[in-house]
Amino acid sequence: MFRFAITRLLQAVPVILVVISITFLLVHAAPGGPFSADKAVPPEVLKALEAQYNLDQPLWQQYMGYLGDVVRGDFGPSFKYPGRSVNELIASGLPATAELAFYAMLVALIIGASAGVFAAMRPNTMQDYLPMSAAMIGICMPSFLLGPLLVLIFGIHLEWVPVSGWGDAPGDKILPAITLGTGYAAYIARLSRGGMLEILSQDYIRTARAKGLSESLIITKHALRGGLIPVVAFLGPAFAGLVGGSFVVETIFQIPGLGRFYVQAAFNRDYTMILGTTIFFATLIIVFNLISDMIAIWLNPKLRQQGQGDN
Repeated sequence: MFRFAITRLLQAVPVILVVISITFLLVHAAPGGPFSADKAVPPEVLKALEAQYNLDQPLWQQYMGYLGDVVRGDFGPSFKYPGRSVNELIASGLPATAELAFYAMLVALIIGASAGVFAAMRPNTMQDYLPMSAAMIGICMPSFLLGPLLVLIFGIHLEWVPVSGWGDAPGDKILPAITLGTGYAAYIARLSRGGMLEILSQDYIRTARAKGLSESLIITKHALRGGLIPVVAFLGPAFAGLVGGSFVVETIFQIPGLGRFYVQAAFNRDYTMILGTTIFFATLIIVFNLISDMIAIWLNPKLRQQGQGDN
């Protein structure tokens, strides 16, 4: 397991390097600059600003300098928030984003796993068709459509929950979590159904049924651990996707998280903020993928034996 983790981390180094290189070239190739949206300033002031942020250097020197800063863990100063570094902005926005992702993951797991197991117990019946049809709708429903729809129904017409903010009023975290978690609940429902159907067709499940064990005992004691392995493998990229893809939900519900910084950085041409958040999100995806793979190996003896054989 340790060798597997080290190998995956070493493989992640060139991936991060490619992400940095592509993002750096794209942000510098985009029209405009970090100071083009401001009021017209005298040429000497603009020149001083570019010199302060090393924008007057050739592109390759800027790239090498930024790469050296990233190796030291420094994402540089923000162009639009004077006196604040990108590291500080990420640290200030991450708690709200991580909390939103956590609640959304709970929604996705509770709804998705329950629906998938429920559907797998009686395949090709209405008990299967109804939750899987709902899952398909959830996959096709984008968050920028689902969010305003939930706000309109539960926030404006019914007035059950607040429609904006984060931690300011009771219940203001419900709609954002449901909006962000619904799509992932749909994927988890389909994955858990497929995994449970495969496990329920195994010989040891037939043996347990022949012994007269109740269906609920067979599901909870014998089938869930193996049937939910596809879900466990999905959790890593799912949680990283929840953190990295929350900017739409944060914008809709006015949540002061990292996603809003990312959107504002794109509009403001804040090069260092765009680069820093992109690298941070890419690192999260790699780390959570590794964690989910290691958990899947721990749960599945066949994968452990395969990994030992490869080593």
